[in-house]
Amino acid sequence: MKVLSKSEWAILTFILVYSFIPTFGGLFRVLEFAGGPAIAPDNPRASATPFPIVLHILSSFLFCLLGAIQFLPSIRRQHPAAHRAFGRIVAVAGCLSAGSGLWMTHFYSFPISLQGNLLYWARIILGFAMIGCIVSSIAAIRSRNIFQHSANILRAYAIGQGASTQTFIGIGWMILSGTEATGPLRDAMMVSAWALNLLIAEVLVRVLLAPKRTSSLKSLSNKPSRVGQ
Repeated sequence: MKVLSKSEWAILTFILVYSFIPTFGGLFRVLEFAGGPAIAPDNPRASATPFPIVLHILSSFLFCLLGAIQFLPSIRRQHPAAHRAFGRIVAVAGCLSAGSGLWMTHFYSFPISLQGNLLYWARIILGFAMIGCIVSSIAAIRSRNIFQHSANILRAYAIGQGASTQTFIGIGWMILSGTEATGPLRDAMMVSAWALNLLIAEVLVRVLLAPKRTSSLKSLSNKPSRVGQ
């Protein structure tokens, strides 16, 4: 992809590395369901009803990786048709990822050590919020509101990338404490990962995406003063 600048390659590489463990780790689980060797620890919920988790893994994979390409300015400017085509795939994948996540959250039976009330309601609220952000981003681009389109899809992406941040926080905790977090502590760490992602997304919306007012201020300053006329 020669159209990308060095900074865009750096951003894309960072997102791919950041997403590696949850996205590619999930693909190993899919291969296991397809008859491959058992690499990941046994998950009785997934073994009993594998379809929702397979759908969640595949849709999340598409959403996170294709979604990263959608944020690159060179692709949007030089390949608008590809950007629109990828955007449709990303929107469908994001809704499937959130919808399957909602299904698993509500219908799978989790032990309290893996999902308490805090984590349950956070997953429910954020799942619907992710779908809402995607739908509103589609409505925004149809009305040619580029800012709202970009802002809402970025918020949806921040929610969808929660698993990546949760992975790094969990690994950091295990390195520091030597044990895996469970119960309320695990719930709080999982929710804090989403909160951190959304905070970063809002900063990016305001710093990078918000319409600049420089031109309007400059035009005002160039107008001749009527004082004393």
